[in-house]
Amino acid sequence: MVSKTALKQPEVSKLIRELRQLTTLTQEEFATLLGVAYGTINRWENGHMQPSPLALKQIKAVLEDLGNSPEPNLQEHSKKLLTKYFASAKPRA
Repeated sequence: MVSKTALKQPEVSKLIRELRQLTTLTQEEFATLLGVAYGTINRWENGHMQPSPLALKQIKAVLEDLGNSPEPNLQEHSKKLLTKYFASAKPRA
């Protein structure tokens, strides 16, 4: 069974911004991480475009990876973002 990761546009914009701030990545660096163009991240963050289901899956995977970080701050904040934006997400133990 495939879980849906659909988010409403205002939530997506906030998620992208919060995740970038957590990772201290620029829009350009975050775009490189996800394998998309800089303009795509800019449009997501500014509410002009929705990420594809695949992109949302990648964003969720980034959050899950941060949950395994040796830095407690990254672990805590990534788990909060997973819970906040991906209701069905269960942070890794």
